[in-house]
Amino acid sequence: MGKVLELNNVKKSYKLGFIPKKKQVLKGVSFYVNEGEIFGYLGPNGAGKTTTIKCILNLIFPEAGEIKIFGEDSLRPRARQKVGFLPENPYFYDYLTGREFLVFYADLLGLHGQKKQEKINYLLKLVGMERAAELQLRKYSRGMLQRIGLAQALLNDPALVILDEPMGGLDPIGRKEFRDIIVNLKKEGKTVFLSSHILQDIEMICDRVAIILAGEIINQGYLGDLISEKVLYTEITVAGVPAEEFQGLGESLSSRGDRVLLKVYEESNIEKVLNLTLQKKGKIVSLVPRTETLEDIFVNMVKNQ
Repeated sequence: MGKVLELNNVKKSYKLGFIPKKKQVLKGVSFYVNEGEIFGYLGPNGAGKTTTIKCILNLIFPEAGEIKIFGEDSLRPRARQKVGFLPENPYFYDYLTGREFLVFYADLLGLHGQKKQEKINYLLKLVGMERAAELQLRKYSRGMLQRIGLAQALLNDPALVILDEPMGGLDPIGRKEFRDIIVNLKKEGKTVFLSSHILQDIEMICDRVAIILAGEIINQGYLGDLISEKVLYTEITVAGVPAEEFQGLGESLSSRGDRVLLKVYEESNIEKVLNLTLQKKGKIVSLVPRTETLEDIFVNMVKNQ
């Protein structure tokens, strides 16, 4: 498995304010992305995610460090020929329809005739925009603009797809559908670099992650290596037994109707809760062990900085 993208000690500063003062945004960022994986680039707003992407694409230039795409210096135009990019806030010409928008960019890429039409039809179907293809972009919702923007990013059949906060502002259904599209891109053999601050999306679909905070990579690796499988506590939902019956066995998180949600930390207390529920002729609705999540890791790292 080769490395599609490599960053080594990349640094970038900006001059800010009326009396320009230098602020270092990237403080020696280093990571790599393997071929065929979904790589999550995680960090809060202002951490340096978008600045990193702009450096990769040569929209801005780093002051130090090295960036390689497919083993070539990112400064070489041919290194970026197989890259597709969807920015966080894409801007489109509002009075074009979705299809006209894709035709315009297909022409720029040199696609013609039957091949162009087949490619556009395929991408419209892939991102679920077939029905809205003849609608003007100014009538599109945020989610629809993200979808058509992704279709545009895939027109050149890129081997590396870079997505900057692609699911920001989408509703839960939109995010779920967008995640499915990203997973399908991986199945097609593409490599996906996904920048996001939405922990759940990263945890659900990414193979490896790098966490950036205040311009520095504070952790990176495979999710399975970062997240411990140790059970932190067990959530038990019981029906038909009052919460006070479980006093001393677990923490009562909520009580609604005849149902009680308990957080049980001691493993020995789990069996006691189950036995007590049976004695009181209650019912166990659910029993869910909770292990460490990416959110736990991220929050702890931010607190400790």
